[in-house]
Amino acid sequence: MRNLYATRGDRRFTAVIDALLLLVLIVTLYPLLYIVSSSFSAPSAVTSGKVWLWPVDVSVAGYRAVFHYGGIWQGFANTLYYTVVGTLISLALTVLAAYPLSRPDFRAGTPLMLLFTFTMFFSGGLIPTYLLVNQLGLYDNRMAIILPSALAIYNLIITRTFFQTGIPKELLEAAKIDGCSDFSFVRSVVLPLSGAILAVNALFYAIGYWNNIQSALIFLKSNDKMPLQMLLRSILIQNQVDPSMTATLNTAALAERANLREQLKYALIVVSSLPVILLYPFVQRYFVKGIMIGSIKG
Repeated sequence: MRNLYATRGDRRFTAVIDALLLLVLIVTLYPLLYIVSSSFSAPSAVTSGKVWLWPVDVSVAGYRAVFHYGGIWQGFANTLYYTVVGTLISLALTVLAAYPLSRPDFRAGTPLMLLFTFTMFFSGGLIPTYLLVNQLGLYDNRMAIILPSALAIYNLIITRTFFQTGIPKELLEAAKIDGCSDFSFVRSVVLPLSGAILAVNALFYAIGYWNNIQSALIFLKSNDKMPLQMLLRSILIQNQVDPSMTATLNTAALAERANLREQLKYALIVVSSLPVILLYPFVQRYFVKGIMIGSIKG
């Protein structure tokens, strides 16, 4: 509804803000639309630059090449396992660490919080991490993808702040009077009241596990344990044009292979990003609320 009391300056300011938001929307959506359109366009149309907005000469050759790859479904299953199991473990660790740190009667809370925060800026590095994982017997183990990154300190901080500001102290006092233990209080009171921050954490952790390729490169060697991102990388590498092929393949075959590789890039982006994009609408309504409440107090 138009504001009848708005001045001319207010209307101009609103028009400028609307124009800027529209520009941001276009800048944000156009790359996504271009990638999807390119993934459904003929390879020759993509390489020749004919694709601008909508698909040109619709083709699913890129998706056919992706899903005809033998290990693609195994990769999906592995990534789904890492994402679901890893997210559950990470949520459990985050809650179990954040709740005690949020309690004012926990004397070691401040020193422990300083130690946690210290790890945000300083880490052991790649080689010590590899040696630790190897000595723990986790090399080429599925847990090597999950455990080294199971707790994110940023998530711990916003969850701790959420507990401090969002859980009334009176509830804890009433629960203690009724003889409720700390674990029962967390299970029966804290978790039901923390849906927003848990949804935010789940989204952060799930995206991290879904896109995690570095851990697989370092800690895994068995093909049957490789996540989806590693398999997509393999598909792209296998479709590269090797200079040694120029002696055995004619020009048309090389051009076709180069065109297919160009389309594959866009198809791989869609395949790897679509599950996370579909997940976002389910947690979006909690996202802003959880982040804002979790960042009010340090």
